[in-house]
Formats: sequence, C-alpha cells, structure tokens
Amino acid sequence: MAHVKANGIQIEYEIFGMETNPTIVLIGGNGAQLNFWEPDFCEMLAKENLQVIRFDNRDAGLSTKFDEAGIPDMEKIYQAAHEGKPIKTAYTLEDMADDVVGLLDALEIKKAHICGASMGGTIAQVFAYRHPSRICSLISIMSSTGNPNNPQISPETLAIVTATPPTGRDAYIDYTLRMWKNIWSKGFPFEEERASRYCEESYDRSYYPQGAVRQNAALVANGDRRQHLSLLKIPTLVIHGTEDVLFPVEAGKDTARTIPNAKLLLIEGMGHDMPKGTWKCIIEAIVSQVNDTSH
Repeated sequence: MAHVKANGIQIEYEIFGMETNPTIVLIGGNGAQLNFWEPDFCEMLAKENLQVIRFDNRDAGLSTKFDEAGIPDMEKIYQAAHEGKPIKTAYTLEDMADDVVGLLDALEIKKAHICGASMGGTIAQVFAYRHPSRICSLISIMSSTGNPNNPQISPETLAIVTATPPTGRDAYIDYTLRMWKNIWSKGFPFEEERASRYCEESYDRSYYPQGAVRQNAALVANGDRRQHLSLLKIPTLVIHGTEDVLFPVEAGKDTARTIPNAKLLLIEGMGHDMPKGTWKCIIEAIVSQVNDTSH
C-alpha cells in the first residue's frame, strides 16, 4: 500500500492490475476502510482487465484524521436536516468526492469508472455531477439519492449501526459481529469466519469510530441529490439488494429512476452487505458496464 498528498490531505491507497487497463476506483461506506473491498474481490476485477484502486476515505483507516473537529452531535444534525436548516460539518461529501479527484490527479489518471457502496455510493454520485469530465461511468451500490420520501431505516436498526462500539479488541469484534448479523443479507448464509476476519483487520489497522460520526454528519448534511442526479449524462449502473435494511430497495429503484438511462440490477436476498454469493453477479455487471462504456 502507498499514500499520496491530495486535496490537502494524505490518502492511503492500493492498486491491483495493470496501469494500461481502464481504471475503476472503489469507494467505501461510512467508517469503512479500504479493506471493505477485499483483495479477492479486487483481484477478480483486475483479472477482467481493469486497474483497481481501493483507498481509505478521509477520517478512516490510514488517511488523514480530523480530530481537531471534535465529535458532532448527531441528534442535533438529524433535527436540523429534518427542519431544512443549514448544517455545519467538519467537511462535506463534496470534499470527499474532491479527495477522489485529488487521488486520480496524484496518480496521473485522467478518467476512471467510479464505484461506491453505501455512503461510498453517495460520494460517487457527487463525483459524477461535480466532475463529469473525470468519470467514464458511475456504479452506485446499495446507496440512495437522499430522497426524504424513500422508506427510512427503522429506529431499531439505526440504533444498532450508530452506537459507539466498545474500545477493547475482543469486545469490539463481538459487538461488530452482532451488528453484521443484524443487517446481513437474509437470502444468504452468514459468513462468520469472513466477517470475524474483517472485524479483526479493521480494528488492528485503525480503530477510529469518531471518524465515522463526522462522515455520517457529512452524509446527512448533503441532503437530497435528485436535482443534480437528474441532469447526469453519464452511463450509470445501480446495484441494490432486495433485503437491504439500511437503504431499503426503494432507494435503489429511486436512484435508477432519477439518473437518466441508468441500468438497475436488483439482487434477490442481498442486504446491506456483499455476501460472496453475490460477487460473481456484481463483478459481471460491473465488467459489462465498463465494456459497454468503452465501445
């Protein structure tokens, strides 16, 4: 792995595949580090003649942290968003999208396919309308337009995923495994060994829950993106699970409806995660999107 200075911060990244191939950038979700995109998944894409970049968003993993900004009061931020009031945050989703442009600049890559999951999908969307000349195609996975009329996450699930995790390693891993079991894809068996390994890697690499709170604040403050997304002229693929409890399936349908000519892939039984049983389907769809765009 390596790091670069980009958009005024340090970004940790890793590349799979040959630099002569088309580039795809993978953007992780709220609090996720680059290991969300597992090496096996990245290698599968690289074998399909892609150069794959995974990286740590700001405030996660080994990229720059924003300690001096403090931890936002999410209750006040949700309330302000509900009332349509302006929200002051440590940084914005626009900043996070600009980080990706800065990373491409540092690596001297003119254009790339931009793929994001969950909050990473919203960053990819912002990238698409903010930097249309730098994107070949948009792939939005288990994400949303920010439409307030979409079905909302249940208070019970919200409480589970936004709770502050314990600081001890064993307690953190136990807590995070319980959370994953709660939101796991109902149509696929729970992969305990894989989930445990992911939790252990994440804790050992960078335990930093306060960064996830600031990222979440930026996401909430960004609001409804439909007006921008409705003007996109970029080839778009929307992937969503039918059993997603964080962003219900209607959010995926709404994204595909909002972006002109977007393709929608609904995966039966998939929740707010990517079980290995979905990888073949997802990778085939991404490769098809890339190939269609390059012709």
